[in-house]
Amino acid sequence: MDEVWPWLASLPPPGPDTPPRSSFSLAASDDDSSIVLQTDCTNTSDGSTTESVLVAFSLTVDSANGVAHALWTSETFAAASLVASRLQLLGQLLDEVIALSPSIPSLGPDASEPKLDAEIVSAVIEATGTDGSAFFSLALLLRLFWLCALEAPADFGYLFFQALGAEIERAIGSCTPALGVFLLSVGPDVEDRFMRSLGYMLAKWCLLREMQAPTPAKPGTGVHPTAYLSYATEVHGLWVLKGYAPVLAMPRVAGASSVPLTALPHELPEEPALRYGLVHQQLEVVAQLEYAVSVRDKRFISVGVRVDNIRVRVVRLGYRKNDADATEGDVGDDVMDGERHFPSRIRLWVGPRFGSSYATGPSLGRSTGNPEREVEMTRTVKGAFSAATKLASSNGGPRVKAKMRTSARTRNRSWRWEQEADGSAGVFEGVLCDPATGTEVSAWRSGGNGWAGEADPRNGMRRRYGGPGRAFSKMRGLVVASDELPEEVTWRMGREAEGRTMRWRVGLKVWVSYLPNEVRSRHFETRCVEWAHEVELPLVAANGDES
Repeated sequence: MDEVWPWLASLPPPGPDTPPRSSFSLAASDDDSSIVLQTDCTNTSDGSTTESVLVAFSLTVDSANGVAHALWTSETFAAASLVASRLQLLGQLLDEVIALSPSIPSLGPDASEPKLDAEIVSAVIEATGTDGSAFFSLALLLRLFWLCALEAPADFGYLFFQALGAEIERAIGSCTPALGVFLLSVGPDVEDRFMRSLGYMLAKWCLLREMQAPTPAKPGTGVHPTAYLSYATEVHGLWVLKGYAPVLAMPRVAGASSVPLTALPHELPEEPALRYGLVHQQLEVVAQLEYAVSVRDKRFISVGVRVDNIRVRVVRLGYRKNDADATEGDVGDDVMDGERHFPSRIRLWVGPRFGSSYATGPSLGRSTGNPEREVEMTRTVKGAFSAATKLASSNGGPRVKAKMRTSARTRNRSWRWEQEADGSAGVFEGVLCDPATGTEVSAWRSGGNGWAGEADPRNGMRRRYGGPGRAFSKMRGLVVASDELPEEVTWRMGREAEGRTMRWRVGLKVWVSYLPNEVRSRHFETRCVEWAHEVELPLVAANGDES
């Protein structure tokens, strides 16, 4: 697939002696079915002596019986050379895969479809320092996937993954720098739609590979690490790390059920719909760290880092009718909307580049948890004295009763956060606990394999998106802001480093769990994914901090 981009540039320039049609085979099967990319050049005249050349691209499927069917045709581009036309083609492919995003909108349908500026597409190719083959291959594969899913005969959907599965893995692994530049250029709204369109293809790819695997993956091993997409950058005093991963691509943690979700038996009527919903979900994470460089002492530079925002959300990859068009048959879809994985543990770490010695620290700003426990004791003495009557004598004389009552009061929170140090890195870690039993959800195992005395959190985690004591937002997400984690972590460096730009590392590991929310099911699991990047730290003190 990487050969398509240079092939477009190597075609002869449009002219009267140029063949009107050229083709490139993208995929072929043993029964002679194939998927082909074609270019069509047309010479037109506007009535004067000058002529213009129009170029169009098309994707065609050739069946085994020799019948060709055009699935898609691009816009017609007026091109002086095919080098410029392929950039226009790339822009149209990206526009269309963004418009086909399968995410279920939370804020209603968009008023207008976004269109990418041609300058953005050109800048992405130039910024990567490569020829753009990998990024173009990813866009072409993604558009071809949607054609096979929505318009092509069913056999071509299987041909797509069978013949181009390795190309998907290669394109994603090779275009990571270009993908990061592209996502930064288009903004968060378009980024979410593009990544959910891509995530849907990756979810189907992972599902097919899991169904075809001879043995299930071992717990704790990566299933499809290529599908973990992320990038990090420094902007406006923030380090921003964004990560995306289809849930099915994430490995199960050790000790969880090793039976693939696709192999679960149909024990209950809800199971088929539940299985479909759980494999079409994507984890989306945004971590924003605010850093500050200050020089309040002539001896050293101080670098402070605190959590600005951590936003974690598991989105459904699917389509749903608008609320105004919903019918009684859509009630089941609303029930399944709550059957999704949820974050159960988060570890965010930041620090100097591994192995460096120029920074001293970290100095943590939060102590290890020291929970308070209030104990109330009440002693009550009740006495009854009676005269020396026959009744009193028969009962043994005066009667005295004593009672003592003890009560304990503790404060429990769903999320428990702490700071730690790992080498030169500072670690922010949060764990979700069942509010009813206090059990750590990510560490719980069924069948008596959990910790001693560990209670079952399944009842406490039911209907987790409703009620006043819920641990998640109504949009099924988690937001951790500076009001929850106000303490910062600091490092000190020598004044000789002032004015330089240092490389620092930032990483994020997220565990997601599933426990039944409203449906009846015995299925549970916990999966995890990890990302790590390097970011820039300009050692320039803020105004007013210079000594």
